[in-house]
Amino acid sequence: MTLQQGLAFGLVGLTIAAFIWGRFRYDVIAVCALLAGVVIGAVPADKAFDGLSNDITIIVGAALIVSAAFARSGIIEAVLRPLTPHLKTERSQVPVLTAAVMALSTATKNVGALAILMPVALQIARRTGSSPSRLLMPMAFGAMLGGVVTLVGTAPNIIVSQLREQLLGKPFGMYDYAPVGLGFALIGLVFLSLAYRILPTGRAPAVNIDAALAANAYFTEVEVPDDWNPAKSRIADLHAMAHDEAQVMGLRRAGRRISRPHPNTKVRPGDTLLLQGEPQALDDLIKRARLRLTRAHRPVVMEQPTEEVRVLEVVVSGESGLIGRSAQQLDLYGQHGVNLLAVSRSGYSLKQHLNRVRLRAGDIVLLQGGERSLPGALTTLGLLPLAEREMRLGGIRHRIAPAAILAAAMILVAFQLAPVAVAFFGAAVLVVAVGSIRMREAYAAIDGPLIILIAAMIPVSGSIETTGGADLIADALSAIFRGQEPIIALISIMAVAMAATPFLNNAATVLIVAPVGASLAQKLSLNPDPFLMAVALGAACDFLTPIGHQCNTLVMGPGGYRFSDYARLGAPLTLLILILGGPLIAWFWPLTAV
Repeated sequence: MTLQQGLAFGLVGLTIAAFIWGRFRYDVIAVCALLAGVVIGAVPADKAFDGLSNDITIIVGAALIVSAAFARSGIIEAVLRPLTPHLKTERSQVPVLTAAVMALSTATKNVGALAILMPVALQIARRTGSSPSRLLMPMAFGAMLGGVVTLVGTAPNIIVSQLREQLLGKPFGMYDYAPVGLGFALIGLVFLSLAYRILPTGRAPAVNIDAALAANAYFTEVEVPDDWNPAKSRIADLHAMAHDEAQVMGLRRAGRRISRPHPNTKVRPGDTLLLQGEPQALDDLIKRARLRLTRAHRPVVMEQPTEEVRVLEVVVSGESGLIGRSAQQLDLYGQHGVNLLAVSRSGYSLKQHLNRVRLRAGDIVLLQGGERSLPGALTTLGLLPLAEREMRLGGIRHRIAPAAILAAAMILVAFQLAPVAVAFFGAAVLVVAVGSIRMREAYAAIDGPLIILIAAMIPVSGSIETTGGADLIADALSAIFRGQEPIIALISIMAVAMAATPFLNNAATVLIVAPVGASLAQKLSLNPDPFLMAVALGAACDFLTPIGHQCNTLVMGPGGYRFSDYARLGAPLTLLILILGGPLIAWFWPLTAV
């Protein structure tokens, strides 16, 4: 072992130990490791920042933006809506929701697919009395399994594809993972559809800030358009459309106000409706029924043409000038350039015109305005912003554009008409340009810690390969596996990736293990492709802890899970994937010598 190899091994070893210790953030550990590598000479100074320009970083960042735009489109909820009333028991809910998130994960990043369908699952659970803990973990595992089917479904697939190009001269294609990935997904779907029963029931979900804020019902006003559809003309039809999660609390017609109109009351063009519900339920009803916010015709005042429209939740402070006065009296729009969209008052039901409601201290209101003018208006009016969360009440939702752009990018990659990085970078630019996602939302969609982790770990893990350390490890392993069945070496590499992922993060695992796997295959005179495939799929299948993968972390609070619950369902699934996965990979990617 040379000095440079020793330094590289020491650097990566200490980095892994820091990851396992868990005392510091992954991204902080990665950048500290990069700095240390430059200082000790394990990472050349002129290569230290190559990770920022690497195709892996570009593809992951672009895929996150496109996934976020796809999630905001609402197209998946629209497709599933006719099916959800028929899902009345856990026996039907688990396989259908798991299959749906698997299918969506093949087209968009798996954590994004899960985030899209989680509200649907929670809504079904509330309506049918099912336990969210029986639904969410199978969906999280399904999202991970669905993500391994295509190149862009999960970060390990993207990273391994680019590493294959560096090692062998050609990356994996968009659907090269599909034969094995579909097998993994089918195995997982059958298992999860039966084994979900071992999960606990009746667990109280942890309440995060968004859930706490959503518990407050808002009141907003909408107008019925002139082209109103007579087929949905009763109040009861609107309640059914909203699954009773939004209610019509009042109706105003020709100057006459009706409080709590009867369900059979006809809704006519020109009517003004007072709606009550959580922001998401209100937004869904407004979009589905094609209603229009009463202030939608008033354009937001912009100081600069590059400004974006924002919707903020704010609370009326005890010193606010709004107390005892209405939006109409204060002329919020004329004097401050902001629109009052909705009001929430604990324990109180509004029955009057929204613009005439006399506000009180503690009221929560939704204000719409330009991103430059809103801060000044809040200060002048004595309003305090709440924890920021996504609010899109009455906003424009592009349903077709994100799906069409994503499909075009996947086709370009599938037919090798454009490199993956170029295709998905172009897709990210287009979804912003057509307004499917705002630039501020695009920045928020990019997982900064993940991008920094990948960019820093590329040169750090690369030090093992550039110094010949990967070959050194491969020589030692080849001495162990030489003379044995090649499938044993393949399964062992996949087991290493599976075991390391909960502690290292799947991206870091792939960057470290994949070069070793490829070198081992070459030392054994075997095809490197199945070994790279085993590393990618093993790193993507983290079913044992809530911390190794974002999908597992995402469902922990809403499902009320404990740390040990993951191993209860995940350990047998991991063993099943390990036993069947090796032969499945070898079937489609022969281990024959190259």
